[in-house]
Amino acid sequence: MIELSPPRTPEPAVSENSRRILEARYLVRSADGSVVETPAGMFWRVACAVAAPEAARGEDAHAVARDFYAALASLEFLPNSPTLMNAGREIGQLAACFVLPVEDSIDAIFETLKHAAKIQRTGGGTGFSFSRLRPKDDAVATTGGRASGPISFMRVYNAATDAIHQGGVRRGANMAILRVDHPDILEFVDVKSDPAELRNFNVSVAVTDAFMRAVREGGAYDLVSPRTGTALGSLDARAVFDRIVARAWESGEPGVVFIDRVNATNPTPLQGAMESTNPCAELPLLSYESCNLGSVNLSKLVSREKRDLDWERFASLIELSVRFLDDVIDANRYPLPAIEAVTKANRKIGLGIMGFADALVLLGIPYDSDEALALAERIAAFLEENGRRASRELARKRGPFPAWTGSLWHRRGDPPQRNATVTTIAPTGTIALIAGCSSGIEPLFAVSYVRRALDGEALLTVVHPELARIAQERGFASSELEARVAKTGTLAQVPGVPEDVRRVFRTAHEIAPERHVRMQAAFQKHGDNAISKTINLPEDATRDDVKRAYLLAYELGCKGITVYRYGSRTGQVLSLAGESSGASPAAPTARHGGVCGPICPSCGYSECAV
Repeated sequence: MIELSPPRTPEPAVSENSRRILEARYLVRSADGSVVETPAGMFWRVACAVAAPEAARGEDAHAVARDFYAALASLEFLPNSPTLMNAGREIGQLAACFVLPVEDSIDAIFETLKHAAKIQRTGGGTGFSFSRLRPKDDAVATTGGRASGPISFMRVYNAATDAIHQGGVRRGANMAILRVDHPDILEFVDVKSDPAELRNFNVSVAVTDAFMRAVREGGAYDLVSPRTGTALGSLDARAVFDRIVARAWESGEPGVVFIDRVNATNPTPLQGAMESTNPCAELPLLSYESCNLGSVNLSKLVSREKRDLDWERFASLIELSVRFLDDVIDANRYPLPAIEAVTKANRKIGLGIMGFADALVLLGIPYDSDEALALAERIAAFLEENGRRASRELARKRGPFPAWTGSLWHRRGDPPQRNATVTTIAPTGTIALIAGCSSGIEPLFAVSYVRRALDGEALLTVVHPELARIAQERGFASSELEARVAKTGTLAQVPGVPEDVRRVFRTAHEIAPERHVRMQAAFQKHGDNAISKTINLPEDATRDDVKRAYLLAYELGCKGITVYRYGSRTGQVLSLAGESSGASPAAPTARHGGVCGPICPSCGYSECAV
């Protein structure tokens, strides 16, 4: 650890809202609860802790820390929340996401629950596949009784999570996955029809290629006992698929993970198959594997003069960020020896982006345009190419990840990499709020929202700053405009706004579901892991809209999909401005890109770990 004060640079330009979030959840406090750290102090604490392993490699750790600090303090790059919270502090657990195995015995089930508790109290999210558990009413030889089934143990895990606050600042986030051929699949699909059920879980069905073929062609598929491997019955594939669609239309869950596609791109197949993902669903991981994430803020890289991104700066940030995330693996204090062993064997990292929608706005490109899709593919390919180049350079200096031999990349004849995976697109829930940019690759949720201030005594209307600038520049700014936008959150019904401005500021619910899916697929083409993306639907969307989105996601090569129909779940945190005054910042939220709900712009509440 480098015990020096932060570099003498201006205090990071975080907004008032971001500062409140940092004070509530990230900055160091004294014994009496007083905040004793500034945002600059936090970024320097993180930079020094993450750079510390550089010294053991003969590098100038202080110089590296200064480079890390510059990227953090400029808000051009931020790591996942546990790194910001815990780096350089006693907990020292820096990873966002973990997957733990759930084996078919009482001892194993509760041993995993104990491990999950250790992870969640440090701020990490946990993913589980319950597919190995015998179905409800199956025989239990040791007692002569009948099994209670996977859903009963999910409820136990959910209750345990209620008792654990992650790092003392938030409730735990979990993912529960069940294979579509598990005999209890219908109960699983229906479980969250009751809003009170599994409040600390997102649920996704692991859908196989065989099942999707049966959906396409019609016919039945087998339900298989995980205990014996024998068929216990069959179901009509289209009926099950329609039931998944119906429940997703009703509540946003279950999501779908295309599990065979996930394993077809498993970078280390000799280490085992992947059965589950992190809570956000963008990171398929092996049992006992963890991953740390970080995102480059594209909104900071826009050149208005050139109407383009600063690709040179983007490349340099990618190189620095890959080094940062690789250092996190060694700086991390792991909650379990097994997690440390698997994580260091594969050294997976997940570098992505945030601020994509803001960058499009600054470039004058509508989110639902072909130009936006083309730019998305270019960005994803650039991130992949430069990320892998940086990982290969680290491998040249530090050696490849230990499980390199027999890996997907080794078999393809690629040059050695330091990291089994390099890129992913995370939801960036809270860190996007800190950076003052749009989340991940999501479109704008609204161009105006209401933010609580002064402990809820004041409700302040916040208009997207670029809209305010354009309105002034082009002469259509007015108090009436602000009032109308505040009421609806969109420009759709606001008179006097030029059509090209309306197009650029289209919000999530004004974008056709197909365009949402195609945007996710554009990034997936060049992603090592999966993509966090919510297919947002307006309140009047139909079940057929959901069905078409699911089928299109499979057709286009996505690894999973999550939909959310506006208003389909009570207690959603982020609402349009005219509706938001009654929303509770602490309410459970709808899923966002596979895990967490829209982020509350007042308090920064999110179930997301990044």
